[in-house]
Amino acid sequence: MNIVNVHQRRLEATPAQVAELMASLGSPADKLWPANWPRMKFDRPLVPGAVGGHGPIGYVVTAYTPGESIRFRFTEPKGFNGWHSFNVLDATDEDCFLEHRIEMQTEGRATFLWELAIRHLHNACVEDALSQAQRAVGNKPLVVPWPVKVRVLRWLLGVGKSKISPGHADAR
Repeated sequence: MNIVNVHQRRLEATPAQVAELMASLGSPADKLWPANWPRMKFDRPLVPGAVGGHGPIGYVVTAYTPGESIRFRFTEPKGFNGWHSFNVLDATDEDCFLEHRIEMQTEGRATFLWELAIRHLHNACVEDALSQAQRAVGNKPLVVPWPVKVRVLRWLLGVGKSKISPGHADAR
């Protein structure tokens, strides 16, 4: 199955703020990844060749241009053949768009997993990350509530250690 999945959010931020936000990804001081999802981790700093992932999703960093883009090639689950990325688009001195994009082919069991659960969890996680990005640069975040299916899947899978949901007063 051919999959293209794109999420974007406008950030009122300087290029330096966005570069700092992206550079923190996967670090102990991560300002981009939402706290209510399994942490993104890497075996070394964010450089091409760094291996990591979050939850059951594995990938390797294939390209990183500070303040512009980070690209990851999927290594897990098996049958996810492609990549995902964070990209800064239409940047000015005052704002930009932060985009998350997946382009991949799935086969066999991976197609089933994508359609049944991963797509829904992925969409919620990325929307939370984009809200976190807005919050981190001092913007009012656009909080996208989780659909019932996402809440049920998280409960069934025990996703995340925190019970904080989007829109909750304690959410970062």
